[in-house]
Amino acid sequence: MPDVISFARGAPSLDIVDVEGLKAAATRAFERDPAGTTAYGTAVGYGPLREWIANKHGVDTSQVIVTNGSMQADAFLFETLVKPGDPVVVEKPTYDRTLLNLRGRGADVRMVSLETDGIATDELESLLRDEGVRPTLAHVIPNFQNPAGYTLSQPKREALLRLAGEFGFVIFEDDPYVDIRFSGESLPTMLSQDTTGSVVYASSFSKTVCPGIRVGYLVGPAERIAEIQRLATNTYISPNMVAQSLVHQFCESGDIDKSIATVKSALAGRVKRLTEALARDLPEARFQAPEGGYFMWVELPEGTEIDRVFEECNARGVAIVKGTDFLLEGGENTLRLAYSGVTEDQIDEGVSRLAEAVQAARGAAATA
Repeated sequence: MPDVISFARGAPSLDIVDVEGLKAAATRAFERDPAGTTAYGTAVGYGPLREWIANKHGVDTSQVIVTNGSMQADAFLFETLVKPGDPVVVEKPTYDRTLLNLRGRGADVRMVSLETDGIATDELESLLRDEGVRPTLAHVIPNFQNPAGYTLSQPKREALLRLAGEFGFVIFEDDPYVDIRFSGESLPTMLSQDTTGSVVYASSFSKTVCPGIRVGYLVGPAERIAEIQRLATNTYISPNMVAQSLVHQFCESGDIDKSIATVKSALAGRVKRLTEALARDLPEARFQAPEGGYFMWVELPEGTEIDRVFEECNARGVAIVKGTDFLLEGGENTLRLAYSGVTEDQIDEGVSRLAEAVQAARGAAATA
């Protein structure tokens, strides 16, 4: 089998990680604050990083908790808010780990269609107003959504805030890709526009510093953050202070801005190469080039069986993720491509193998 070309994992390739900057940040962390870096700390996270995040979002530090990655932040929020049987709104499709977490908690997951400009707020309003569903929260990935790569428009952000205020649900603004915009116009967060305390915001340094750092955070109403702090204290006393101190030095020095610029430039080139390769080798596929982030959603012609395509891809050494992984039902002709971990040179060969796999899957289906 040829070397595997992976479009499966949403992580940057090593060539765009600022390893030297991280080494220097680690040295500064131990030199400048050895006590804070090596101590247990408290459940809210490393104090200076917490303050940096609060300043970034224009909130009080009491509204911030720093965690071991944003997935843990998600889990804490779900544990404090979602009880078995509670309706929870998610996008259709949505991040597969979110689905697993919510279903594991016994939530009544309600998927609302995702359009190229974000969640279908008219469909959501019908669910609320006409069907009488009263969700505990609505989980939304507003920028360069995983898995689709779409961005929530400003009118839809305003509509979500209006609906949350009227119907009393929490908007979980899950926003790890916000800084990785390489084209188009940036939009304000829903957190920054929230006047009713409806929004809890999550982000991560995994996409802007490096995945292995495992530092994420939540921003929200102080009383909700305090409740999550109590849960965090009982879970682990404190998160990883060494990692958080390193991240603080990386951010405080401005190295994070240089790192983001490197990542954005590289990913812009990869998206261009990927769209060209898909148009050439899979002209029947439908997709929209994202303006940032790590992912692209691809729809193959109706009748294409993604399970067969997946098997044929494995046989040819190209890794993809089936669209069905991000849905409760449907999506049998869809897939997600992550372009963050492949070099531009690998993209042409990877898409060529994908096209061969699609053709082989159709042939196998025709003779079955």
